[in-house]
Amino acid sequence: MRDAVKAFKALSDDTRLRILNILLERECCVCEVMQALDISQTRASRNLAALYDAGFLKLRKNGLWSLYSIDKDGMQDYLTDLVHAVTRTLEGNKAVELDRERLKKAERVGPSCADRIRTGRAPA
Repeated sequence: MRDAVKAFKALSDDTRLRILNILLERECCVCEVMQALDISQTRASRNLAALYDAGFLKLRKNGLWSLYSIDKDGMQDYLTDLVHAVTRTLEGNKAVELDRERLKKAERVGPSCADRIRTGRAPA
């Protein structure tokens, strides 16, 4: 029961629902999540961690990047059902549509991505 409670708590936040929504499109690093949702690095990382801890996400390291994606193969059946419910619930939502549009322009910009995204240029 504890795992189910953790999963429902993870889905009780609009930022985490929006993150799930963009990760259904493709895997993302933290800086891409930041750009797609227009949120801070701290907020993106904290919410990715909550979804990961609840069993929704998997993490893959690729050079400098930690890439998150929906754990389609490793998720328990009830988590898969919850992801499908989230997908249906968010259909037609303007905010998540905007997130998906921003995701199309999001890019991996390296370890100091938070500084580059915030200022629009490479850090000094």
